Amino acid sequence: MTGEELITEARNRAGNYFRQGYNCAESIFLAFRELALPEVDRDLVRMTTGFGGGMGHAGCMCGALTASGLIIGFLRGRKSHEEDRYGTYDLTRLFHDRFEEKFGVTCCRSLNPHPFDTPEHLRNCLKITGNTAKLLMEYLQEKSLVPAG
Repeated sequence: MTGEELITEARNRAGNYFRQGYNCAESIFLAFRELALPEVDRDLVRMTTGFGGGMGHAGCMCGALTASGLIIGFLRGRKSHEEDRYGTYDLTRLFHDRFEEKFGVTCCRSLNPHPFDTPEHLRNCLKITGNTAKLLMEYLQEKSLVPAG
């Protein structure tokens, strides 16, 4: 798969998971687990459930963005307290900033002002989830965290 095809596939898989009923964070996790982290147990999707709706419908940090930080951690995080954490901090912050540049904000309630689980809310979240997956795959390729094709 070429780099562009991988980017499109990430967007499509995340969107398809969202359409199936997974929340934004679960959808990002499941798509990237398949495409970049096949060794990661699928059942770990449970860790992302509470991120939906900006941390359990609190409306704070977008769940798709939070799950993206989790994916970066899986790819580049440390396994021991003796390892450096600042490289992963930098990668995560830079993705956060890129997300904010693209969407204007990082807060769920600002990204999607519609009442939770209404058709308007779900349509908007579908777009945000798919576009976050696209942005994340582009970023991971740029940072050589996944093959660019």
